[in-house]
Amino acid sequence: MEFILKNIWLLLFVVWGLPLGYYRSKFRKIVYQTDSWIINIKPVFLKEIKGLFGNIYPENLKYKKFRNFYLFYLTVYSILFVAYIIFDKKA
Repeated sequence: MEFILKNIWLLLFVVWGLPLGYYRSKFRKIVYQTDSWIINIKPVFLKEIKGLFGNIYPENLKYKKFRNFYLFYLTVYSILFVAYIIFDKKA
């Protein structure tokens, strides 16, 4: 129990961060309209950022639904990081 309390931030980041790779891959495949795994290693970000904060496929309901979910997921991840910076007194 002491280990969990001492490493709560690490555990929260790991638990919340585990599905990040899957969600990012799925979002990139929707944005770049491909099923190829190669999109996960390509260093292309501009269309991805436009797709995340804009609406590049207004008629695609799957894209809009997943974009909103992914934005929520990244927002919680950001809040978790800010909370770590503010509340962690060990540093």
